[in-house]
Amino acid sequence: MSTTTTKTTPGRSTRRNVLAAATAAAALCLATLAGCGTDGSSSSAKADATATPAKATAAAAPVTVKDPWVKAADSKMTGVFATLVNNTDAKITIVSGVSTVSQKTELHEVADVNGKSMMRPKKGGFVIPAKGSHILQPGSDHVMLMGLTKAVKPGDEVTVTLTLQDGRTVKFTAVAKAFAGGKENYMPGMKKG
Repeated sequence: MSTTTTKTTPGRSTRRNVLAAATAAAALCLATLAGCGTDGSSSSAKADATATPAKATAAAAPVTVKDPWVKAADSKMTGVFATLVNNTDAKITIVSGVSTVSQKTELHEVADVNGKSMMRPKKGGFVIPAKGSHILQPGSDHVMLMGLTKAVKPGDEVTVTLTLQDGRTVKFTAVAKAFAGGKENYMPGMKKG
């Protein structure tokens, strides 16, 4: 029985050595593979792995829409407000939009015309600087929903899709809330530039 015990002990030791050698070989193999396909820079495989998804995310979502909301309204028109964040290294221009509750959607600004605050189409659209943001707010730039097809009640969700100058689109949902401000006059007949 002592012979069997002696044979078992070295066998376990041998298995441990083989397992340790296999683990070391696998680690070496993985390290070698991780080095393949890099540009030869000294950054680690982990840094490369985290950089790629970040680039892919920015490419998939050039613009992030923060805190979107729409002013509740029974009929005619209403405004959509938010902060548009450019996730890219180049300026982005929003040129148009559509919504699920209006016949027409325009990009508007509020300007002083003969001492009165007037809404009018924004010439050239909304320009968001590289890695910057553009605020849409009452009394300033906003997305105007015109010819409402139904009442927009507080708590309702309105889907808006903005189109970028290069043809890409950004879709988001704005929640309606009651808001008493933002009663500028509209300048019908104003044309976009």
